[in-house]
Amino acid sequence: MVSFILDGEQHSVENLPPETTVLDYLREGLGRTGTKEGCASGDCGACTVVVAEAHEKTLQYRTTNACITLLGALQGKQLITVENLASDQKLHQCQQAMIDCHGSQCGFCTPGIVMSLFAHFKNHSSPDRNELIESLGGNLCRCTGYKPILSAGMSMYDYGSTDEFDKTETETLKKLANLPKAGPSLLADSRKFVAPTSVDELAEILLDQPSARLLAGGTDFGLEITQVLAQPELIVFTGNIESMTGIEEINNILHIGGAATYTNASPVLISRWPELKELLNRLGSVQIRNQGTIGGNIANASPIADTLPPLLALDATVTLRKGSLQRTLALKDFFIRYKVTALEKSEFIESIQIPLRESSDYFAVYKVSKRIEDDISAVCLAVRWRLDGETVSDARIAYGGLADIPKRSITAEETLEGRALSESSIREAMAAIAEEFSPIDDVRASALYRATLAKNLLLRAYLATMQGASTLRVTDYLT
Repeated sequence: MVSFILDGEQHSVENLPPETTVLDYLREGLGRTGTKEGCASGDCGACTVVVAEAHEKTLQYRTTNACITLLGALQGKQLITVENLASDQKLHQCQQAMIDCHGSQCGFCTPGIVMSLFAHFKNHSSPDRNELIESLGGNLCRCTGYKPILSAGMSMYDYGSTDEFDKTETETLKKLANLPKAGPSLLADSRKFVAPTSVDELAEILLDQPSARLLAGGTDFGLEITQVLAQPELIVFTGNIESMTGIEEINNILHIGGAATYTNASPVLISRWPELKELLNRLGSVQIRNQGTIGGNIANASPIADTLPPLLALDATVTLRKGSLQRTLALKDFFIRYKVTALEKSEFIESIQIPLRESSDYFAVYKVSKRIEDDISAVCLAVRWRLDGETVSDARIAYGGLADIPKRSITAEETLEGRALSESSIREAMAAIAEEFSPIDDVRASALYRATLAKNLLLRAYLATMQGASTLRVTDYLT
């Protein structure tokens, strides 16, 4: 049974296919058609809903794509749809602002946009255009009505700073606390959805059922369900395991739980490596970052996964667990070939470790894609070199998009180490990269473009080291 809060009351569900999405349940199970299906792949935002969780005695409101969110992931949370916003025949501030600013055109995308505005209203006390644009980055308007939508977002605070959700927050927190604590389970014939609440329980399940599919954020797994119509026998959700969702610093090493979301991890990562801010803010949409996990990004092993080049450059390791046994593996040794990793049957990523930076470290990340917002990399470069005076004592150069796996350029690193960091040494490293990688042609970029870009990004990293990053980077894409 899965239990969550809907319409202010406990809502329990059982005896449904384990791959049931929140969107399908709302529309087909409850007849709530306010939430729309657009792409069914987490790209357009038409299906956006808000999920609220208890966090430090308050409610934390986050948008999510209902089309790729499995129903079982709602256990212990509050689901808010567009039907919930108005109260006592009065529209919510974000709805009224959309009307007054003429923010709706054909109307199909409007419910999802309204939900993103609602989440922004709950998470920000005053309007900020840049923050608002980021909040709406995962919502596509095919009628190109963005200007009035932005106007609505900026003006919705003029209708009052509090809403009905503020008034009922204490009551909602009590109801969430009183929900059944048992892990959720959905059944359909022999197929199941289960959600263990401890690492030990998870390890035991996977030992018994090595073919089970692990679900963390589901931003990629969800596509198998919506696009390929996959029907796994057993889905095991890791999002309810507290020890796997946290982040902590121990002995100058940052430990990130295997099920920690991008949204939760980003502030911590950016505080240690500010250079990651642009990349993390461009990683999917807010909806995707609220749901997706770093551990899932690693396990999925895509050669164009955004977090993998910087993790490789920072010498990250992964702790893998099988039953009661743990082993720690350098991330560079985790990827074997395209979509194949070092994970054994019944083994899972328990945590990720990143050594904190040293004072002599220079770190930079560059992502190049066809568009700035919500797009996949053509090439991503992360570099970290440690200088002893002018000499490179340690170098890490990691790429995404150049090979069938995210990969360090060992030859280029060896070319730089022990030498003065100079244009001549960098150009030798650039030549080594050209010899080491043979990129492919695809819809995102040609092989020639990728090869040229990979070399030039390394040159840019060198110039930024010498001249300062601010002289070489475009930091405001909105002006």
